[in-house]
Amino acid sequence: MFKVPLPELREIILQSKKITPRDLDQRLKEKINELSGLISEEGAAHIIANELGVELTKKGSEKLKVKEIYAGMRDVTVLGRVVKKFDVREFSKEEKKGKLCAVIIGDETGTIRIVFWNEQVNLLEKVSENDILLIKHAYAKENNNAKELHFGERGEVQINPEGQEIITVKTTSAAERKKISELLEGQSAELLAVVVQAFDPRFFTVCPRCNRKATPNGETYNCSEHGEVTPSQSYVLNLILDDGSSTIRSVFWKNQVNHLLGKEEITMLPYRDNPGSFEEVKTELLGEQLKITGNVRKNEMFERLEFNVLTVEKANPENEIAKLESA
Repeated sequence: MFKVPLPELREIILQSKKITPRDLDQRLKEKINELSGLISEEGAAHIIANELGVELTKKGSEKLKVKEIYAGMRDVTVLGRVVKKFDVREFSKEEKKGKLCAVIIGDETGTIRIVFWNEQVNLLEKVSENDILLIKHAYAKENNNAKELHFGERGEVQINPEGQEIITVKTTSAAERKKISELLEGQSAELLAVVVQAFDPRFFTVCPRCNRKATPNGETYNCSEHGEVTPSQSYVLNLILDDGSSTIRSVFWKNQVNHLLGKEEITMLPYRDNPGSFEEVKTELLGEQLKITGNVRKNEMFERLEFNVLTVEKANPENEIAKLESA
């Protein structure tokens, strides 16, 4: 089953005109009760869509908009403009060496990360930012609660295909500003909020190829997808943010932590062995006003909404005041 966020599920079902919003809400409750609460609201929505004959997604072989791509899709075709190209990263696996590179492409509906491995990286040698890419035969998966595309053996990339263009790109920074109290599961949003509590960072080992957790196996580490690997270190930081309307626990992954604190992996790792030394950093964070974008997700274990951060910057009070005055 494709991982379609609940707000988008509802939108697609309601756009079919086969059910009213009120009746959809009622059928969702009835379906969950019918299955004794053993199904999520997303699962119930999938069942109802099937019962109504509503197609939730296009066939992967059709050219999709970025917004129409969901984790789990195969044979994806998408056209997008390159908005960011990352440096090539090399890694070692046992006696073998590999490399990977990623680009962010986008269209008027959003952006998505595309990952190239080993020989596939050569496809990017002639690619620059603002080029148009036509991606074929890719598959979509989820990484850190964000969707991304990878290539199978049939993967194909066309650079600046004739007759194809992207006029505008909806980037993450265009996410709608919302109050914390307004957030709903599955939404993307921009928040302006103050840090009121900071926790110690948690460190863990990951596969250098896919960034999934690498688990110890004796003296080695295993990745569920790539087998035995030489792991990399990663970390996550949780902050409680308050914007006056409510509070929310926000999750900052490695890259966001580095950007927020102005640090790199080499300067973060000492906190793993000496957690007490992070107390000063936590104190300095309290009261900081941040502007962040990201996705709202539900923590099933604690039955609460959390904010998965994609971009972070310290807010500029003068700019925020100017925005309010011009609104």
